[in-house]
Amino acid sequence: MESTKGIDKGVFWPSIIFAFALSIPLAVFPEAGKGVVDWLFAFCTKQFGWLFLLFGLGSVLFLIWLGAGKYGNVKLGAPDDEPEFSKLSWIGMMFCAGIGIAIVNWAFVEPIYYISGPPLGLPKGSDAAREWAGMYSQFHWSITPWAIYALPSFAIAYCVHVRKKNFLRLSAASEGVLGDAANGWLGKLIDVIVVFALIGGVGTSLGLAVPLVTTFFGSMFGLEDSFLVKLIILTIWTAIFSLSVYRGLNKGIKILSDINVGLAFILLVYVLLVGPTVWILSLWSNSFGLFLDNFFRISLWMDPIVKGGFPEGWTVFYWAWWIAYAPMVGLFVARISKGRTIRELVVAQLVWASLGCILFMSIWGGYAVHIEATNAIDIKAILSESGIPATVLACLKTMPMSGLVVPVFTILCFIFLATTLDSAAYTLASITSKDLSGNEEPAKWNRIFWALLLAFFSIGLLLVGGLKVVQLSSIVVALPLMPVLILLCFSLLRWLKEDFGESLDSQVQTVDYTQSDMQPALAAEEFKN
Repeated sequence: MESTKGIDKGVFWPSIIFAFALSIPLAVFPEAGKGVVDWLFAFCTKQFGWLFLLFGLGSVLFLIWLGAGKYGNVKLGAPDDEPEFSKLSWIGMMFCAGIGIAIVNWAFVEPIYYISGPPLGLPKGSDAAREWAGMYSQFHWSITPWAIYALPSFAIAYCVHVRKKNFLRLSAASEGVLGDAANGWLGKLIDVIVVFALIGGVGTSLGLAVPLVTTFFGSMFGLEDSFLVKLIILTIWTAIFSLSVYRGLNKGIKILSDINVGLAFILLVYVLLVGPTVWILSLWSNSFGLFLDNFFRISLWMDPIVKGGFPEGWTVFYWAWWIAYAPMVGLFVARISKGRTIRELVVAQLVWASLGCILFMSIWGGYAVHIEATNAIDIKAILSESGIPATVLACLKTMPMSGLVVPVFTILCFIFLATTLDSAAYTLASITSKDLSGNEEPAKWNRIFWALLLAFFSIGLLLVGGLKVVQLSSIVVALPLMPVLILLCFSLLRWLKEDFGESLDSQVQTVDYTQSDMQPALAAEEFKN
Protein backbone atom coordinates (compact mmCIF):
# COMPACT_ATOMS: atom_id res chain seq x y z
CA MET A 1 0.00 0.00 0.00
CA GLU A 2 1.41 3.36 -1.04
CA SER A 3 1.51 6.17 1.50
CA THR A 4 -0.55 9.27 0.68
CA LYS A 5 1.24 11.35 3.31
CA GLY A 6 3.94 13.85 2.55
CA ILE A 7 7.55 14.16 3.49
CA ASP A 8 8.97 14.96 6.89
CA LYS A 9 10.56 18.33 6.16
CA GLY A 10 12.58 18.16 9.37
CA VAL A 11 14.52 15.20 7.95
CA PHE A 12 14.12 15.71 4.19
CA TRP A 13 15.58 19.20 3.76
CA PRO A 14 18.38 19.03 6.37
CA SER A 15 19.51 15.73 4.81
CA ILE A 16 19.75 17.23 1.33
CA ILE A 17 21.40 20.43 2.55
CA PHE A 18 23.88 18.51 4.73
CA ALA A 19 24.79 16.09 1.92
CA PHE A 20 25.39 18.84 -0.64
CA ALA A 21 27.10 21.17 1.82
CA LEU A 22 29.72 18.52 2.49
CA SER A 23 29.89 16.91 -0.94
CA ILE A 24 30.04 19.96 -3.24
CA PRO A 25 33.25 21.42 -1.72
CA LEU A 26 34.81 17.94 -1.81
CA ALA A 27 33.85 17.57 -5.45
CA VAL A 28 34.87 21.09 -6.54
CA PHE A 29 38.20 20.83 -4.72
CA PRO A 30 38.90 17.10 -5.02
CA GLU A 31 42.59 17.22 -4.21
CA ALA A 32 42.20 19.28 -1.06
CA GLY A 33 39.08 17.37 -0.09
CA LYS A 34 40.75 14.04 -0.65
CA GLY A 35 43.64 15.12 1.56
CA VAL A 36 41.29 16.02 4.40
CA VAL A 37 39.24 12.85 4.11
CA ASP A 38 42.33 10.66 3.76
CA TRP A 39 43.69 12.19 6.94
CA LEU A 40 40.38 11.60 8.73
CA PHE A 41 40.23 8.03 7.49
CA ALA A 42 43.82 7.32 8.52
CA PHE A 43 43.12 8.83 11.92
CA CYS A 44 39.99 6.72 12.39
CA THR A 45 41.61 3.45 11.31
CA LYS A 46 44.90 3.90 13.17
CA GLN A 47 43.52 5.33 16.40
CA PHE A 48 40.30 3.34 16.54
CA GLY A 49 41.14 0.22 14.53
CA TRP A 50 41.00 -1.88 17.68
CA LEU A 51 37.49 -0.53 18.33
CA PHE A 52 36.28 -1.47 14.85
CA LEU A 53 37.59 -5.03 15.33
CA LEU A 54 36.00 -5.39 18.76
CA PHE A 55 32.75 -4.06 17.34
CA GLY A 56 32.81 -6.63 14.52
CA LEU A 57 33.45 -9.57 16.83
CA GLY A 58 30.92 -8.28 19.33
CA SER A 59 28.30 -8.09 16.56
CA VAL A 60 28.81 -11.77 15.74
CA LEU A 61 28.57 -12.85 19.38
CA PHE A 62 25.48 -10.71 19.97
CA LEU A 63 23.70 -12.15 16.91
CA ILE A 64 24.47 -15.72 17.95
CA TRP A 65 23.20 -15.02 21.48
CA LEU A 66 20.08 -13.30 20.16
CA GLY A 67 19.18 -16.04 17.69
CA ALA A 68 19.99 -18.99 19.96
CA GLY A 69 18.59 -17.45 23.13
CA LYS A 70 15.14 -17.03 24.60
CA TYR A 71 14.21 -14.16 22.28
CA GLY A 72 14.79 -16.18 19.11
CA ASN A 73 11.13 -17.22 18.89
CA VAL A 74 9.79 -13.66 19.05
CA LYS A 75 7.83 -12.81 15.93
CA LEU A 76 8.53 -9.53 14.16
CA GLY A 77 4.89 -8.69 13.65
CA ALA A 78 1.40 -8.98 15.07
CA PRO A 79 -0.07 -12.43 15.87
CA ASP A 80 -1.80 -12.70 12.48
CA ASP A 81 1.04 -11.27 10.35
CA GLU A 82 2.45 -13.61 7.73
CA PRO A 83 5.67 -13.10 5.73
CA GLU A 84 5.18 -10.95 2.62
CA PHE A 85 7.74 -12.81 0.52
CA SER A 86 8.84 -16.38 -0.03
CA LYS A 87 12.00 -17.35 1.84
CA LEU A 88 14.09 -17.45 -1.33
CA SER A 89 12.92 -14.02 -2.53
CA TRP A 90 13.33 -12.59 0.97
CA ILE A 91 16.94 -13.77 1.24
CA GLY A 92 17.65 -12.71 -2.35
CA MET A 93 16.40 -9.16 -1.75
CA MET A 94 18.42 -9.01 1.46
CA PHE A 95 21.58 -10.23 -0.28
CA CYS A 96 21.28 -7.90 -3.28
CA ALA A 97 20.63 -4.86 -1.11
CA GLY A 98 23.58 -5.59 1.15
CA ILE A 99 26.27 -6.70 -1.28
CA GLY A 100 25.49 -5.31 -4.70
CA ILE A 101 28.17 -4.96 -7.33
CA ALA A 102 31.02 -4.78 -4.81
CA ILE A 103 31.40 -8.55 -4.61
CA VAL A 104 31.37 -8.85 -8.41
CA ASN A 105 34.17 -6.29 -8.50
CA TRP A 106 36.32 -7.82 -5.74
CA ALA A 107 35.82 -11.58 -5.98
CA PHE A 108 38.41 -12.09 -8.72
CA VAL A 109 41.01 -9.60 -7.50
CA GLU A 110 40.97 -9.56 -3.71
CA PRO A 111 42.89 -12.85 -3.27
CA ILE A 112 45.54 -11.53 -5.68
CA TYR A 113 46.08 -8.50 -3.47
CA TYR A 114 46.53 -10.80 -0.47
CA ILE A 115 49.06 -12.95 -2.33
CA SER A 116 51.08 -9.84 -3.20
CA GLY A 117 50.78 -8.35 0.29
CA PRO A 118 49.96 -11.22 2.64
CA PRO A 119 49.02 -10.98 6.33
CA LEU A 120 50.78 -12.40 9.37
CA GLY A 121 54.27 -11.84 7.97
CA LEU A 122 53.91 -14.53 5.29
CA PRO A 123 56.31 -14.39 2.31
CA LYS A 124 54.88 -12.63 -0.74
CA GLY A 125 53.76 -14.95 -3.52
CA SER A 126 54.27 -18.07 -1.40
CA ASP A 127 52.01 -21.12 -1.23
CA ALA A 128 51.11 -20.14 2.33
CA ALA A 129 50.10 -16.69 1.09
CA ARG A 130 47.82 -18.33 -1.50
CA GLU A 131 46.14 -20.48 1.16
CA TRP A 132 45.52 -17.52 3.47
CA ALA A 133 44.37 -15.39 0.54
CA GLY A 134 41.56 -17.87 -0.07
CA MET A 135 40.56 -17.71 3.59
CA TYR A 136 40.83 -13.95 4.13
CA SER A 137 38.59 -13.06 1.19
CA GLN A 138 35.87 -15.26 2.71
CA PHE A 139 36.44 -13.83 6.17
CA HIS A 140 36.04 -10.25 4.97
CA TRP A 141 32.75 -11.00 3.20
CA SER A 142 30.84 -13.45 5.36
CA ILE A 143 29.78 -13.77 8.98
CA THR A 144 31.12 -10.56 10.52
CA PRO A 145 29.90 -8.23 7.76
CA TRP A 146 26.42 -9.70 7.88
CA ALA A 147 26.38 -9.53 11.67
CA ILE A 148 27.16 -5.80 11.42
CA TYR A 149 24.46 -5.41 8.77
CA ALA A 150 21.98 -7.24 10.98
CA LEU A 151 22.40 -5.10 14.10
CA PRO A 152 19.94 -2.32 13.19
CA SER A 153 17.44 -4.57 11.41
CA PHE A 154 16.00 -6.16 14.58
CA ALA A 155 15.28 -2.94 16.47
CA ILE A 156 13.81 -1.28 13.37
CA ALA A 157 11.67 -4.32 12.51
CA TYR A 158 10.45 -4.57 16.11
CA CYS A 159 9.69 -0.85 16.16
CA VAL A 160 7.67 -0.90 12.93
CA HIS A 161 6.06 -4.35 12.86
CA VAL A 162 5.51 -5.01 16.58
CA ARG A 163 5.32 -1.62 18.29
CA LYS A 164 3.56 -0.20 15.21
CA LYS A 165 5.57 3.03 15.13
CA ASN A 166 4.88 4.93 11.91
CA PHE A 167 8.50 5.80 11.18
CA LEU A 168 10.96 3.58 9.30
CA ARG A 169 14.02 5.28 10.81
CA LEU A 170 16.90 4.59 13.13
CA SER A 171 15.76 7.41 15.41
CA ALA A 172 12.38 5.74 15.97
CA ALA A 173 14.07 2.41 16.67
CA SER A 174 16.23 4.05 19.37
CA GLU A 175 13.19 5.26 21.30
CA GLY A 176 13.48 2.33 23.69
CA VAL A 177 16.56 4.04 25.18
CA LEU A 178 16.25 7.71 24.15
CA GLY A 179 12.54 8.03 24.90
CA ASP A 180 11.04 11.33 23.72
CA ALA A 181 14.50 12.58 22.76
CA ALA A 182 14.29 10.27 19.72
CA ASN A 183 11.60 12.58 18.34
CA GLY A 184 13.64 15.72 18.92
CA TRP A 185 16.82 17.22 17.51
CA LEU A 186 18.92 14.21 18.53
CA GLY A 187 16.72 11.85 16.52
CA LYS A 188 16.79 14.20 13.53
CA LEU A 189 20.59 14.33 13.72
CA ILE A 190 20.79 10.51 13.70
CA ASP A 191 18.57 10.34 10.60
CA VAL A 192 20.50 13.05 8.76
CA ILE A 193 23.80 11.25 9.41
CA VAL A 194 22.24 8.03 8.13
CA VAL A 195 21.12 9.73 4.91
CA PHE A 196 24.58 11.15 4.30
CA ALA A 197 26.23 7.79 5.00
CA LEU A 198 23.81 6.17 2.57
CA ILE A 199 24.55 8.68 -0.21
CA GLY A 200 28.25 8.15 0.37
CA GLY A 201 27.76 4.39 0.30
CA VAL A 202 26.05 4.65 -3.08
CA GLY A 203 29.02 6.73 -4.21
CA THR A 204 31.25 3.81 -3.19
CA SER A 205 29.20 1.39 -5.28
CA LEU A 206 29.24 3.69 -8.29
CA GLY A 207 32.95 4.31 -7.86
CA LEU A 208 33.48 0.56 -8.22
CA ALA A 209 30.84 -0.10 -10.87
CA VAL A 210 31.30 2.60 -13.49
CA PRO A 211 34.97 1.86 -14.36
CA LEU A 212 34.25 -1.88 -14.35
CA VAL A 213 31.35 -1.72 -16.80
CA THR A 214 33.07 0.95 -18.92
CA THR A 215 35.97 -1.48 -19.38
CA PHE A 216 33.58 -4.26 -20.40
CA PHE A 217 31.80 -1.97 -22.88
CA GLY A 218 35.15 -0.93 -24.32
CA SER A 219 36.10 -4.57 -24.80
CA MET A 220 32.80 -5.54 -26.44
CA PHE A 221 32.25 -2.49 -28.66
CA GLY A 222 35.71 -0.99 -29.05
CA LEU A 223 34.79 2.16 -27.10
CA GLU A 224 37.28 4.35 -25.31
CA ASP A 225 36.88 5.15 -21.64
CA SER A 226 35.28 8.61 -21.72
CA PHE A 227 32.81 10.68 -19.77
CA LEU A 228 30.22 10.15 -22.50
CA VAL A 229 30.45 6.36 -22.14
CA LYS A 230 30.16 6.68 -18.36
CA LEU A 231 27.15 8.96 -18.80
CA ILE A 232 25.45 6.43 -21.08
CA ILE A 233 26.08 3.66 -18.56
CA LEU A 234 24.71 5.75 -15.69
CA THR A 235 21.64 6.64 -17.78
CA ILE A 236 20.88 2.97 -18.40
CA TRP A 237 21.36 2.21 -14.71
CA THR A 238 19.11 5.09 -13.72
CA ALA A 239 16.35 3.86 -16.03
CA ILE A 240 16.56 0.32 -14.61
CA PHE A 241 16.54 1.15 -10.91
CA SER A 242 14.09 4.06 -11.27
CA LEU A 243 11.55 1.73 -12.89
CA SER A 244 12.20 -0.88 -10.22
CA VAL A 245 11.78 1.51 -7.29
CA TYR A 246 8.71 3.09 -8.95
CA ARG A 247 6.99 -0.27 -9.17
CA GLY A 248 7.67 -0.91 -5.47
CA LEU A 249 8.71 -3.95 -3.48
CA ASN A 250 6.58 -6.71 -4.98
CA LYS A 251 6.42 -5.62 -8.61
CA GLY A 252 9.87 -4.08 -8.94
CA ILE A 253 12.60 -4.67 -6.37
CA LYS A 254 11.61 -8.29 -5.70
CA ILE A 255 11.54 -9.20 -9.41
CA LEU A 256 14.88 -7.54 -10.12
CA SER A 257 16.46 -9.32 -7.13
CA ASP A 258 15.09 -12.69 -8.26
CA ILE A 259 16.59 -12.18 -11.74
CA ASN A 260 19.87 -11.11 -10.19
CA VAL A 261 20.15 -14.15 -7.93
CA GLY A 262 19.30 -16.53 -10.78
CA LEU A 263 21.84 -15.02 -13.18
CA ALA A 264 24.57 -14.92 -10.52
CA PHE A 265 23.95 -18.57 -9.66
CA ILE A 266 24.25 -19.57 -13.33
CA LEU A 267 27.61 -17.79 -13.66
CA LEU A 268 28.89 -19.29 -10.41
CA VAL A 269 28.01 -22.81 -11.54
CA TYR A 270 29.52 -22.16 -14.97
CA VAL A 271 32.88 -21.04 -13.56
CA LEU A 272 32.92 -23.97 -11.14
CA LEU A 273 32.27 -26.48 -13.94
CA VAL A 274 34.54 -25.08 -16.67
CA GLY A 275 37.31 -24.09 -14.28
CA PRO A 276 39.56 -26.27 -12.16
CA THR A 277 36.67 -27.74 -10.18
CA VAL A 278 38.69 -29.92 -7.81
CA TRP A 279 41.19 -27.10 -7.21
CA ILE A 280 38.41 -24.65 -6.33
CA LEU A 281 36.66 -27.09 -3.99
CA SER A 282 39.95 -28.08 -2.34
CA LEU A 283 40.96 -24.45 -1.80
CA TRP A 284 37.53 -23.71 -0.33
CA SER A 285 37.78 -26.66 2.07
CA ASN A 286 41.25 -25.60 3.14
CA SER A 287 40.11 -21.98 3.55
CA PHE A 288 37.16 -23.02 5.67
CA GLY A 289 39.46 -24.99 7.96
CA LEU A 290 41.77 -21.99 8.35
CA PHE A 291 38.71 -19.84 9.05
CA LEU A 292 37.49 -22.13 11.84
CA ASP A 293 40.96 -22.43 13.38
CA ASN A 294 41.78 -18.73 13.31
CA PHE A 295 38.47 -16.83 13.51
CA PHE A 296 39.13 -15.16 16.86
CA ARG A 297 42.78 -14.52 16.03
CA ILE A 298 42.12 -12.69 12.76
CA SER A 299 39.03 -10.98 14.16
CA LEU A 300 41.24 -9.14 16.67
CA TRP A 301 44.64 -9.09 14.92
CA MET A 302 46.04 -5.53 14.76
CA ASP A 303 49.74 -6.27 14.05
CA PRO A 304 50.87 -3.83 16.80
CA ILE A 305 54.59 -4.74 16.73
CA VAL A 306 55.50 -4.99 13.06
CA LYS A 307 52.78 -2.53 11.97
CA GLY A 308 52.67 -3.84 8.43
CA GLY A 309 49.37 -2.06 7.72
CA PHE A 310 47.37 -5.11 6.65
CA PRO A 311 44.67 -4.87 9.37
CA GLU A 312 44.12 -1.14 8.80
CA GLY A 313 44.18 -1.44 5.03
CA TRP A 314 41.81 -4.40 4.85
CA THR A 315 39.95 -5.65 7.93
CA VAL A 316 39.42 -2.27 9.61
CA PHE A 317 38.53 -0.69 6.27
CA TYR A 318 35.97 -3.39 5.53
CA TRP A 319 34.38 -3.26 8.97
CA ALA A 320 34.05 0.53 8.63
CA TRP A 321 32.55 0.07 5.17
CA TRP A 322 29.96 -2.42 6.46
CA ILE A 323 29.09 -0.09 9.36
CA ALA A 324 28.55 2.80 6.93
CA TYR A 325 26.16 0.63 4.90
CA ALA A 326 24.45 -0.98 7.93
CA PRO A 327 21.67 1.63 8.40
CA MET A 328 20.51 1.29 4.80
CA VAL A 329 20.62 -2.51 4.85
CA GLY A 330 19.03 -2.63 8.31
CA LEU A 331 16.17 -0.35 7.28
CA PHE A 332 15.50 -2.27 4.08
CA VAL A 333 15.77 -5.71 5.69
CA ALA A 334 13.47 -4.58 8.52
CA ARG A 335 10.86 -3.46 6.00
CA ILE A 336 10.79 -6.83 4.17
CA SER A 337 10.95 -9.03 7.30
CA LYS A 338 7.44 -8.64 8.69
CA GLY A 339 6.12 -11.96 10.00
CA ARG A 340 9.56 -13.54 10.46
CA THR A 341 10.95 -14.52 13.83
CA ILE A 342 14.15 -13.11 15.26
CA ARG A 343 15.79 -16.51 14.83
CA GLU A 344 14.76 -16.69 11.17
CA LEU A 345 16.33 -13.29 10.56
CA VAL A 346 19.56 -14.25 12.36
CA VAL A 347 19.88 -17.47 10.32
CA ALA A 348 19.05 -15.68 7.06
CA GLN A 349 21.86 -13.18 7.54
CA LEU A 350 24.55 -15.11 9.42
CA VAL A 351 24.08 -18.35 7.46
CA TRP A 352 22.38 -17.91 4.09
CA ALA A 353 23.60 -14.43 3.16
CA SER A 354 27.10 -15.28 4.39
CA LEU A 355 27.03 -18.50 2.35
CA GLY A 356 26.14 -16.48 -0.74
CA CYS A 357 29.26 -14.33 -0.28
CA ILE A 358 31.40 -17.39 0.41
CA LEU A 359 30.26 -18.95 -2.88
CA PHE A 360 31.41 -15.90 -4.84
CA MET A 361 34.75 -15.70 -3.07
CA SER A 362 35.36 -19.44 -3.17
CA ILE A 363 34.50 -20.00 -6.83
CA TRP A 364 35.55 -16.79 -8.55
CA GLY A 365 38.34 -16.09 -6.08
CA GLY A 366 39.56 -19.69 -6.30
CA TYR A 367 39.58 -19.42 -10.09
CA ALA A 368 41.77 -16.29 -9.85
CA VAL A 369 44.17 -17.94 -7.40
CA HIS A 370 44.54 -20.87 -9.82
CA ILE A 371 45.37 -18.43 -12.62
CA GLU A 372 48.04 -16.81 -10.45
CA ALA A 373 49.49 -20.11 -9.18
CA THR A 374 49.76 -21.65 -12.68
CA ASN A 375 50.87 -18.44 -14.42
CA ALA A 376 48.09 -18.81 -16.98
CA ILE A 377 48.32 -15.02 -17.32
CA ASP A 378 50.42 -12.52 -15.40
CA ILE A 379 47.46 -11.50 -13.28
CA LYS A 380 49.54 -9.66 -10.67
CA ALA A 381 51.12 -7.47 -13.34
CA ILE A 382 47.73 -6.70 -14.90
CA LEU A 383 46.33 -5.73 -11.50
CA SER A 384 49.35 -3.57 -10.70
CA GLU A 385 49.57 -1.82 -14.06
CA SER A 386 45.97 -1.67 -15.33
CA GLY A 387 43.79 -1.87 -12.23
CA ILE A 388 40.81 -3.89 -11.07
CA PRO A 389 38.48 -3.64 -14.11
CA ALA A 390 41.16 -4.81 -16.53
CA THR A 391 42.05 -7.69 -14.19
CA VAL A 392 38.45 -8.90 -13.94
CA LEU A 393 38.14 -8.72 -17.73
CA ALA A 394 41.39 -10.66 -18.17
CA CYS A 395 40.11 -13.41 -15.85
CA LEU A 396 36.85 -13.68 -17.79
CA LYS A 397 38.69 -13.93 -21.11
CA THR A 398 40.54 -17.04 -19.92
CA MET A 399 37.24 -18.92 -19.69
CA PRO A 400 35.69 -21.02 -22.49
CA MET A 401 33.10 -19.07 -24.52
CA SER A 402 34.47 -15.78 -23.16
CA GLY A 403 32.68 -13.94 -25.97
CA LEU A 404 29.41 -14.87 -24.28
CA VAL A 405 30.64 -14.77 -20.68
CA VAL A 406 31.71 -11.10 -20.82
CA PRO A 407 28.30 -9.77 -22.02
CA VAL A 408 26.43 -11.91 -19.48
CA PHE A 409 28.79 -10.73 -16.75
CA THR A 410 28.14 -7.13 -17.83
CA ILE A 411 24.39 -7.66 -17.54
CA LEU A 412 24.93 -9.11 -14.06
CA CYS A 413 26.86 -5.97 -13.10
CA PHE A 414 23.99 -3.77 -14.28
CA ILE A 415 21.41 -5.73 -12.33
CA PHE A 416 23.57 -6.09 -9.21
CA LEU A 417 24.10 -2.34 -8.89
CA ALA A 418 20.49 -1.60 -9.81
CA THR A 419 19.27 -3.80 -6.96
CA THR A 420 21.46 -1.84 -4.54
CA LEU A 421 20.41 1.54 -5.92
CA ASP A 422 16.69 0.80 -5.92
CA SER A 423 16.97 -0.39 -2.32
CA ALA A 424 18.89 2.79 -1.46
CA ALA A 425 16.31 5.05 -3.12
CA TYR A 426 13.48 3.16 -1.43
CA THR A 427 15.17 3.45 1.96
CA LEU A 428 15.92 7.17 1.54
CA ALA A 429 12.29 7.77 0.63
CA SER A 430 11.19 5.80 3.70
CA ILE A 431 13.46 7.75 6.06
CA THR A 432 12.16 11.10 4.80
CA SER A 433 8.46 10.12 4.76
CA LYS A 434 5.97 11.24 7.36
CA ASP A 435 4.03 8.63 9.35
CA LEU A 436 5.01 5.59 7.28
CA SER A 437 3.62 2.35 8.72
CA GLY A 438 5.11 -1.09 8.18
CA ASN A 439 2.41 -1.89 5.60
CA GLU A 440 2.91 1.25 3.54
CA GLU A 441 5.41 2.17 0.86
CA PRO A 442 6.77 5.71 0.42
CA ALA A 443 5.01 7.85 -2.16
CA LYS A 444 6.08 7.11 -5.73
CA TRP A 445 7.19 10.67 -6.35
CA ASN A 446 9.42 10.49 -3.27
CA ARG A 447 11.01 7.23 -4.44
CA ILE A 448 11.61 8.59 -7.94
CA PHE A 449 12.98 11.84 -6.52
CA TRP A 450 15.69 10.01 -4.60
CA ALA A 451 16.46 7.74 -7.56
CA LEU A 452 16.99 10.75 -9.82
CA LEU A 453 18.88 12.67 -7.13
CA LEU A 454 21.30 9.77 -6.68
CA ALA A 455 21.78 9.67 -10.46
CA PHE A 456 22.40 13.42 -10.85
CA PHE A 457 24.61 13.42 -7.77
CA SER A 458 26.70 10.65 -9.29
CA ILE A 459 26.93 12.37 -12.70
CA GLY A 460 28.17 15.56 -11.07
CA LEU A 461 30.77 13.69 -9.06
CA LEU A 462 31.95 11.79 -12.14
CA LEU A 463 32.30 15.10 -13.96
CA VAL A 464 34.59 16.60 -11.32
CA GLY A 465 36.23 13.35 -10.23
CA GLY A 466 34.96 13.38 -6.67
CA LEU A 467 33.64 9.84 -6.23
CA LYS A 468 36.71 8.65 -4.36
CA VAL A 469 36.39 11.44 -1.84
CA VAL A 470 32.71 10.77 -1.20
CA GLN A 471 33.22 7.04 -0.71
CA LEU A 472 36.01 7.71 1.80
CA SER A 473 33.85 10.27 3.60
CA SER A 474 31.14 7.65 4.00
CA ILE A 475 33.67 5.42 5.78
CA VAL A 476 34.57 8.22 8.19
CA VAL A 477 30.88 8.39 9.15
CA ALA A 478 31.22 4.82 10.46
CA LEU A 479 32.87 6.00 13.68
CA PRO A 480 29.87 7.99 15.00
CA LEU A 481 27.52 5.30 13.68
CA MET A 482 28.96 2.64 16.00
CA PRO A 483 27.39 4.07 19.17
CA VAL A 484 24.11 4.51 17.28
CA LEU A 485 24.06 0.82 16.33
CA ILE A 486 24.87 -0.16 19.92
CA LEU A 487 22.05 2.10 21.07
CA LEU A 488 19.63 0.23 18.81
CA CYS A 489 20.64 -3.08 20.39
CA PHE A 490 19.88 -1.78 23.88
CA SER A 491 16.62 -0.32 22.63
CA LEU A 492 15.58 -3.71 21.25
CA LEU A 493 16.50 -5.52 24.46
CA ARG A 494 14.57 -3.05 26.60
CA TRP A 495 11.46 -3.47 24.45
CA LEU A 496 11.77 -7.25 24.52
CA LYS A 497 12.11 -7.26 28.29
CA GLU A 498 9.12 -4.94 28.70
CA ASP A 499 6.91 -6.98 26.39
CA PHE A 500 7.94 -10.53 27.27
CA GLY A 501 10.00 -10.60 30.43
CA GLU A 502 10.76 -14.23 31.26
CA SER A 503 7.56 -15.66 29.74
CA LEU A 504 9.17 -17.13 26.62
CA ASP A 505 9.11 -20.79 25.63
CA SER A 506 9.77 -22.91 22.53
CA GLN A 507 6.72 -21.60 20.66
CA VAL A 508 6.60 -18.51 18.46
CA GLN A 509 5.94 -15.51 20.71
CA THR A 510 3.96 -12.47 19.63
CA VAL A 511 2.78 -9.25 21.17
CA ASP A 512 -0.20 -7.34 19.79
CA TYR A 513 0.03 -3.54 19.86
CA THR A 514 -3.03 -3.12 17.67
CA GLN A 515 -5.37 -3.32 20.67
CA SER A 516 -7.49 -0.23 21.20
CA ASP A 517 -6.08 0.36 24.66
CA MET A 518 -2.52 -0.02 23.26
CA GLN A 519 -1.67 -2.52 25.96
CA PRO A 520 0.40 -5.47 24.76
CA ALA A 521 -1.60 -8.67 24.48
CA LEU A 522 0.76 -11.63 24.66
CA ALA A 523 0.00 -14.62 22.46
CA ALA A 524 1.77 -17.77 21.36
CA GLU A 525 1.20 -19.76 18.21
CA GLU A 526 2.59 -23.08 17.11
CA PHE A 527 6.17 -22.73 15.92
CA LYS A 528 6.47 -22.86 12.14
CA ASN A 529 9.74 -23.83 10.51
